[in-house]
Amino acid sequence: MPTMPRRPPHRLFRWNGVRIGRQAEAVRAAGAATPQAPEARGAGRANAVLALLAATALAACGREPPPAWSGYAEGDPVYVAAPVAGQLLDLQVQRGDTVAAGAPLFSIDVTPMRAARAEADARLAAARAEQADAAKGRRPDEIAMSRAQLAQARAQSALAETDLARQQQLIGQGFISAARLDDARATAAQARQRGRELESSLRVAELPARSDQQAAARANAEAASAALEQQQWREAQTRQRAPAAGLVNDTFYRVGEYVNAGQPVVALLPPSQRKARFYVPESELASLRQGQAVLLSCDGCGAPIAARISYISPQPEYTPPVIYSNSQRARLVFLVEARPDPAQATRLHPGQPLEVRPSAGAAPATAGAAASTASAASGGRP
Repeated sequence: MPTMPRRPPHRLFRWNGVRIGRQAEAVRAAGAATPQAPEARGAGRANAVLALLAATALAACGREPPPAWSGYAEGDPVYVAAPVAGQLLDLQVQRGDTVAAGAPLFSIDVTPMRAARAEADARLAAARAEQADAAKGRRPDEIAMSRAQLAQARAQSALAETDLARQQQLIGQGFISAARLDDARATAAQARQRGRELESSLRVAELPARSDQQAAARANAEAASAALEQQQWREAQTRQRAPAAGLVNDTFYRVGEYVNAGQPVVALLPPSQRKARFYVPESELASLRQGQAVLLSCDGCGAPIAARISYISPQPEYTPPVIYSNSQRARLVFLVEARPDPAQATRLHPGQPLEVRPSAGAAPATAGAAASTASAASGGRP
């Protein structure tokens, strides 16, 4: 029987990213396993061609899914704290509750704040009274007393003038000495000056305080008013409400414990703060952009969740904090974040593993990226 010429090594063909060279080799090996007649060899060749075509058709039907990136869901809690210190008087929510925006969360003991507010209120009243007092003159009785003193001084001045005139007549007749006349003149001058002094005092008593004193009194009143507003604000801060609707992620204190100022008491997780974090190989990074639509899939989530890329890290990572595919550990990857619509964000739970794929309307990945993803999905097998 004539020997068959040696055929060159069979090349490796690809169809739709699937290797079919091994199927062809297996078909040829099956045909060459037993010696056959020429007619049988011809039939074997025909069967081999048919088997190759069938394998090619099957490979064409098994199209690869779009590339998927491994990731997980994450939440950024909103920590609610009171800016004042005190004993936790009431905790109105528990971990796992769902609250609406503006719902009461907790309250701090308000007793010290009320005492401080009462003190500030009294200081404001005193400052306002001083401001009003500076805007007007003395009391009517004080003014009446000043007027009576002025009348008395005027009477004494008139008496002193009369006595001076009499002494001047007597000095001309030689009945008194010059020293006595000098005393009469001094007494009359003193009485006149006393009258002028009381006239000035009466005018001052009828006037308000000086402009500088009024400005100081007004500033003190404003400072006291601001201090009262601050105390009222501090008293209001002892009762905290939910800044947004969401899930009560955790509580950190029990009723009766002392809470320092600014220490979180409740952690809220609003739907807008839930997001997906996934890692994209460097070869596929060029196909992503800010605002691009992606689909999030998870176990038990039902239909994929639509989201949009909100952040692409400018720094690569060699060791991601959480990764769910062993074949991706040694890759150079970039962190990408995507935020779903708040209406669907409640379907994501922090820490839940996710698969992220580009949406149908998103820019497709490159050919090299698709091949890399297929290799990763197959565990690196040829």
